[in-house]
Amino acid sequence: MAWYGYGGWSPRPYVSVAEKKARAAKAIARVAKKRGRAAEPVVIPRRGRGIATTFWGRAWCDNLERYMDFANRLPRGRTYVRNGSVVDLAIAKGKVEALVAGSELYTVTVRIAQMKRARWRGVVSCCTGRIGSLVGLLRGELSAEVLAVLADAKEGLFPEPREITMECSCPDWAGMCKHVAAVLYGVGARLDQRPELFFTLRQVDQAELLSSATAGVISRADAGAGKRIAVGKLADVFGIEIEAESPDVTRAGKQRRTRSEPLGKRGGAQSETGRTRRGKPSAGSTRPTTRRTRPQPQR
Repeated sequence: MAWYGYGGWSPRPYVSVAEKKARAAKAIARVAKKRGRAAEPVVIPRRGRGIATTFWGRAWCDNLERYMDFANRLPRGRTYVRNGSVVDLAIAKGKVEALVAGSELYTVTVRIAQMKRARWRGVVSCCTGRIGSLVGLLRGELSAEVLAVLADAKEGLFPEPREITMECSCPDWAGMCKHVAAVLYGVGARLDQRPELFFTLRQVDQAELLSSATAGVISRADAGAGKRIAVGKLADVFGIEIEAESPDVTRAGKQRRTRSEPLGKRGGAQSETGRTRRGKPSAGSTRPTTRRTRPQPQR
């Protein structure tokens, strides 16, 4: 990259990686004091492995590499992120802000459009009943069918090039400079450590995906809840004798119960007609009466 000096156009002086990091460390200290938080650099373990190793990190990087618009700029970005040039990276709703150590400390901002609601509902619908837990979702411990739905290029969760806008404070006029490419790869590395940030970046709620998926399992369980094993078959299965269910005593009692006139009303009726002496039935009584006569003496 050429730069303009007092003598005209001339190449920039070479700056080693160590010197870049030393300069960046001083600049980060000032930025951290201003922002009120410590820097969060992207660190790639040097063990001959890829930039990302988990499902979410690898899927993010694979999504970048599938687009030809980014293909010619990504290799320089991989080199930058591997050597530790991304000295600070923060992910928020729909936005990534980072500091990259180059000839100077450059500020990079990447904006990701919010996922369309219709597309999100389609993903949720396809995953209904197929995700067991939030831990499994974040770890990527899912079936191949679910992983294919999540990573689909057109209908999945990952953004397309038209949904990504990039800015860098470097003098490179390219749409994606090496500093931006390094930040995009840095996002994949960060998702290895904190996969929940992916949903923050896409501005969707992973709990909604999980609750809908779990609801499918519950609904299928409820559908089979009405099936019961007959007593005879259950006895055959377990090799035991099962007594028949006794009738419901409470229900039988209700059937035998009949309506009767309250005691208060019967007592009232007697008070109105007046008390009668023992042996003399009251008026209207249907009790039969017997007249006794005294026998006459024989003359």
